[in-house]
Amino acid sequence: MIEAKPKAVVLLSGGLDSTTVLAIASASGYETYALSFSYGQRHSWELECARKIAANSGVKDHRIAQIDLRVFGGSALTADISVPKGRSLEEMSDKIPVTYVPARNTIFLSFALAWAEVLGSSDIFIGVNALDYSGYPDCRPEFIEAFERLANLATKAGVEGHQNLKIHTPLISLSKAEIVRKGRELGVDYGLTSSCYDPSSTGQPCGACDSCLLRQKGFIENALTDPLKYREGLTEVSS
Repeated sequence: MIEAKPKAVVLLSGGLDSTTVLAIASASGYETYALSFSYGQRHSWELECARKIAANSGVKDHRIAQIDLRVFGGSALTADISVPKGRSLEEMSDKIPVTYVPARNTIFLSFALAWAEVLGSSDIFIGVNALDYSGYPDCRPEFIEAFERLANLATKAGVEGHQNLKIHTPLISLSKAEIVRKGRELGVDYGLTSSCYDPSSTGQPCGACDSCLLRQKGFIENALTDPLKYREGLTEVSS
């Protein structure tokens, strides 16, 4: 008799990090359920990527939740605010940038928690990273630990003892170079992914936003060429 795999909800944006996390969850023996969001983001091309990645990765089910964070705005990704370009690592880490979407990971994890409870799953995977990132407060270990405590108090399954939710953050302490290396080991096709904060309508990355520069840094440090073609000449990110 073949033992059923444990189920896991994986937050899948269509980006490099979340695609790597999906591969890690699958390699760890989970039956994966991918969850993406159409939240009014300017870079909705990533959803096309998420669909292709989910289909290519053998997920059991892929859902795209429809929410609209443009009703609040407050971010370059959900309002008419310019995306910063050409910044150094020092500038990226100086303060929380305008690409931060207020409470986004809190909202996303809440949706994932709801689906996990319906599925009878005790595992959620998210690609947050506390090293090569742009200073987002909801990418920190303290946030994940606090949300996990909340999650186990917030559901019927948790209160009745049927669920002891674990939020898995396998990339939390990895550099972008280490993430790329791990993904390559697992056979991730990064040509299917989208990381840019300001892509063209056909998905071509800008090559100058924080996310493009950090992504490229990860490939350069592995002596690899990013399979994506950038519309602007990339400038190596400086410290």
